Amino acid sequence: MRKPLEGLKVVDLTTALNGPFCTMILGDYGADVLKIEPLGGEQCRTWGPIEEGSGESGFFNYVNRNKKGATLNLKSEKGLEMFYELVKDADILVENYRGGVTKKLKIDYDVIKEINPKIIYASGSGFGQYGPITHRPCYDIVAQAMGGMINLTGFKETSPVKVGPSVADHVAGIYLAVGVLMALHNRDVTGEGQQVDVAMFDTIFSLLENALVNYTIGGFVPERNGNVDPSIAPFDVFECQDGFVALGVGNDRLFQTFCRAIGHEELIEDPRYLSNDLRCNNYIPDLQGLIREWCAEHTKGEIEGIMDEAGIPCGPVLDVKEAIEHPHIKAREMMVHCEHPTAGDQYFQGCVVKMSETPGSVDFASPLLGQHNAEIFGISEDEVEQLKLEGVM
Repeated sequence: MRKPLEGLKVVDLTTALNGPFCTMILGDYGADVLKIEPLGGEQCRTWGPIEEGSGESGFFNYVNRNKKGATLNLKSEKGLEMFYELVKDADILVENYRGGVTKKLKIDYDVIKEINPKIIYASGSGFGQYGPITHRPCYDIVAQAMGGMINLTGFKETSPVKVGPSVADHVAGIYLAVGVLMALHNRDVTGEGQQVDVAMFDTIFSLLENALVNYTIGGFVPERNGNVDPSIAPFDVFECQDGFVALGVGNDRLFQTFCRAIGHEELIEDPRYLSNDLRCNNYIPDLQGLIREWCAEHTKGEIEGIMDEAGIPCGPVLDVKEAIEHPHIKAREMMVHCEHPTAGDQYFQGCVVKMSETPGSVDFASPLLGQHNAEIFGISEDEVEQLKLEGVM
């Protein structure tokens, strides 16, 4: 079955997570992704977990599936010449160096567009391609901190807490992929390429949703509030007999249904809870306490069943093992197997975007270091060995 991005050539200079996540998405949906690593390999080849025996990074293998790989020394004259030749017919170049580095390497957009005016040059970085701190290095935890997210995560009585997964990296990678697709559509119309610039700092800032409008409209700086949503109530996590459940009661109609479902119809006419704004203002401690007491008398399964029948958004708090084994995850093929040449069977997340006619898929494993040197650059294995001796690849 055809994939939607078949025929697109992507030159991938990315390392770590935000850039490789972008090119992973492009590869999953059919683009020919050519991952060019520095000599010795990119940094996340050393990030755990490391497979026993093979020494392969599970992290690297997940985010670099569906890509071919080569090595190249961009600081050498020959390596730079080979790179320029590679991008002549590329549709997309993706890089995630910090601001200013590509100019020093002589591979910035101004240089590459002279070689290939139609190229989509996608740059994912911590702080973007312009601004007073564009030059700074960045990892996810820094973007979460500076973007305002860490200060909103956790409970009032605790220190600020990082969101568990690397949301700045992942969402920046998604934004970068979306930007590439928008630029490709514009190129189809105008024939012109362009640079796409996505910053992790901007990404986190864009995700603050009601925290920003609470300040710009409400006039107050939001604080850490645990699992309680400041704009919707009840919207919380509750302990039950065998774990925790999450409940979201987002409007007045749902609240009335919820009250009936838990056997507390008297709350429907309670003047403190007649509207969402009133419920938010009066949620703690009485309403929250009552729901806590009700949940403590039931199991996760019982609560999920009651809420499902009533049409109330609800779900148990699952650990990773439970999430992997959930029948809905299995039904939607969100875990897939992939055979790696040295690490063996790999079990990773599948493709999120489901397409009826041109679905994505995980077709082959991440490349061994320099595995496709000859194929990508169109040279013989003897030439590869010579270039290795010269320090070019």
